[in-house]
Amino acid sequence: MCGIVAYIGPKDATPFLLEGLARLEYRGYDSAGVAVAGRTGGLKLRKVKGRVADLAAAVPARFKGGTGIGHTRWATHGVPSDANAHPHLDNAERIAVVHNGIIENADELRAKLTADGAVFRSETDTEVLSHLIAAHAAGGVELEDAVRAALGRVVGTYGIAVLDAEQPDRIVVARNGSPIVLGIGEKEMFAASDVSALVRYTRQVVHLEDGELATVRADGFRTFTADARTTHRQPSTVDWEIDSFDTGGYEHYLLKEIHEQPGSVERTLSGRLDERFSTAHLGGLNLDARELREIRRVKILGCGSAYYAGEMGAQLIEELARIPAHSEPASEFRYRNPVIEADTLYVAVSQSGETYDTLAAVQEIKRKGGRVLGVVNTVGSAIARECDGGIYLHAGPEVSVASTKAFTSTVVAFALLALHFGRIHDLSPADGRRIVAALQALPDQIREVLDQSEAIAKLAAEYADSTGMMFIGRVRGYPVAREGAQKLKEISYVHAEAYPASELKHGPLALISPELPTVALVPDDELLDKNLTTLGEIKARSGRVIAVAHRRPEDRLVDHCILVPKSEPELDPLLLNIPLQLLAYHAAVALGRDVDKPRNLAKSVTVE
Repeated sequence: MCGIVAYIGPKDATPFLLEGLARLEYRGYDSAGVAVAGRTGGLKLRKVKGRVADLAAAVPARFKGGTGIGHTRWATHGVPSDANAHPHLDNAERIAVVHNGIIENADELRAKLTADGAVFRSETDTEVLSHLIAAHAAGGVELEDAVRAALGRVVGTYGIAVLDAEQPDRIVVARNGSPIVLGIGEKEMFAASDVSALVRYTRQVVHLEDGELATVRADGFRTFTADARTTHRQPSTVDWEIDSFDTGGYEHYLLKEIHEQPGSVERTLSGRLDERFSTAHLGGLNLDARELREIRRVKILGCGSAYYAGEMGAQLIEELARIPAHSEPASEFRYRNPVIEADTLYVAVSQSGETYDTLAAVQEIKRKGGRVLGVVNTVGSAIARECDGGIYLHAGPEVSVASTKAFTSTVVAFALLALHFGRIHDLSPADGRRIVAALQALPDQIREVLDQSEAIAKLAAEYADSTGMMFIGRVRGYPVAREGAQKLKEISYVHAEAYPASELKHGPLALISPELPTVALVPDDELLDKNLTTLGEIKARSGRVIAVAHRRPEDRLVDHCILVPKSEPELDPLLLNIPLQLLAYHAAVALGRDVDKPRNLAKSVTVE
């Protein structure tokens, strides 16, 4: 969730550092800073509480040097402040460190270092690293050896970049649970926590593995382990375009990404539908038909919106493949000492592929001999590398903190997986053709929903000042309600709750009043009559109702209605969700919220 950038080469590092940090703003942060090794010696440091723009304003014109590191911080130890911002220096101001992650034994190390004479200037766990590395770097020790020795005393997670004023010809980076990516340039090198900071300068990248370090020089890099064994990493090519990280004329990244969904769905589907056999091609699963027939249940793991997408995926798998499937929060999974079954397929869901809780769940499953697939958007990410196989979303970069197009593409990926499973099991060719045709129709149907954006904006403005909002749906609709409530909470800060519509009378009905409107998902399916009865119960208690439906219910049952095109019942949830994205977005705009960077949240959660 914090951001790291680093540069070494013949140019001044500062312009790249500031631009790279700006590219990482979407990850969420509360302060920022840069350090460069001056060409005449010594370190130059600037760091501020606030945005990258505040940092840029504080950097003087003569802040020059060819080697530098930068950071955007999301507070874990100590409040947001200039002092707690990264980079952190040792007392001699020789070693500068930026760090993502959490040092779990920081208090113990701080006490020992203080006893040895170190003076701490911040409340952070990261400052421990700068003093610790400096202690090991005394006496002409190579920087990489000092970093290795220091990390040998550390317990916790980290992605770090280290700069030494006395060895400005190199930067040392290391990874353990928090991503670090190297970028290969022409007689210059880059490093970052996210490829979005690099794509303007290079498409050739190297992802470090956990427990791996790298020494980065202007003319190349060397990777090695904590015990100094050399490793061999081959560069891969990033296929994202720099234009993907611009707003493209939209007011916010979030609105742009909502409107990109027809294209992102087309990319997720591209080359994967087989009309001849009414199935899906998913070669990346690394499982043949015989192995898939041996799967007796599916367990899906994700956090936040990825968890809700997993709930929709579980429903698809059960309906189309008739295999028991269940979704649960990855953050809770390993703490209940789960039973890992040989005939269970585990699926890890993460847009970034770096979500720490999900990665830890994958590692727990692998440790116990389980088989894991990944559904991720970022090629080469940690979860993608850890898994036995999987499905890349190809949704394109998602910059806004709140997930929209990646969420939709994730559900589409689960539809492909369910179709593939189903046709291997008992899904008939006729039903397979039905699902294939419905998937092919989705992009144009999403465009139909997006054409209602202006009307939904007026509706959102009318309801934006509500003290809260209830979201309800039944069976297929309940995960959609949960995701809709999540979006509203995330970006508008309006309290929202989601319930199965059938559960309303078992307690939550007490909350219904004119001040608490309800968003009801009312698809034209086998539960339509039951959903209409629930609307009647709400209206009988003077509740206001916004229905998201295939056809408008009677006026006495609703105050407003958003109509969506009808798909096949299994895929209806995909289309029912799009208006909820627009509703949340326009409500946030009406309330003047920071839509792309909501308070207290980060895009990629790489700490526990």
